[in-house]
Parts: sequence; C-alpha cells; structure tokens
Amino acid sequence: MTEVTERFFASLPARAPEVLGGLADGTLQIELTTGDLTEHWLVRMRPGFVQVGRHRGPADAIWYSSAVLFDRLVTGEAQGVAAVLRNESTFSGNVVLFLAFRRFFPDPPGTRDPREVAREQAGRRA
Repeated sequence: MTEVTERFFASLPARAPEVLGGLADGTLQIELTTGDLTEHWLVRMRPGFVQVGRHRGPADAIWYSSAVLFDRLVTGEAQGVAAVLRNESTFSGNVVLFLAFRRFFPDPPGTRDPREVAREQAGRRA
C-alpha cells in the first residue's frame, strides 16, 4: 500500500464531521489490488462518523479497484464515478455508500468553485 493511500484512510475519521451527512449509514468494503495481492479496508460510515479497519467483514457494499487507480483518486487525478462508468473499478451493493465515500476524494488539481469564477468575472466588468 502506498503512503498516500495510508494517509488518506488515516484522515477519514477527523474529516467525517464535515464530509458525511444525510443518508450515509452503513459499511463499505474496499478491495485494492496490486497484481495477485489484495488489500482490504472496511469503512463504517454514519452521519459525521467514520471508522476504518484493515480487514474484511460484513459490508453493505463492496468497491473493487486497483491500488494504482485508488492512488489517483486520493490525489484528485481521477474521479470515482467516472472510473466505475469506464469499468476501471467495480461496485456492488448500496450505491449511497459509494456516493457518500467519494466526497472524501479531493477535487482535480486546478478545479475552482464556479461561483468564485463568476464573482471574479462580475468584478472585472464593474
């Protein structure tokens, strides 16, 4: 497992109060593969709370990804939904958990809030 992925999972509990709300309530099993090796992460989510373990267990959803792709997700170089739609990773189970979990991933480098861009453009016109 790479250091960037380790740091990402370690950061989840502290970030949960600002990221998770609403309907996120369940357990997501994340399976990350490198060649013949599979690493397991079990992420228990509920509004404002995350608990992370490095084991398999009962889960409401399972997400399969390569470790290389996951590193790109945690650095903002790839997007989770796009990866699933392109069949670069697969998902089964409660889709709400996947959609909630992806909120932990950063925006792509250079991404800006469209409201901020509009304010800047309005300021230039004035």
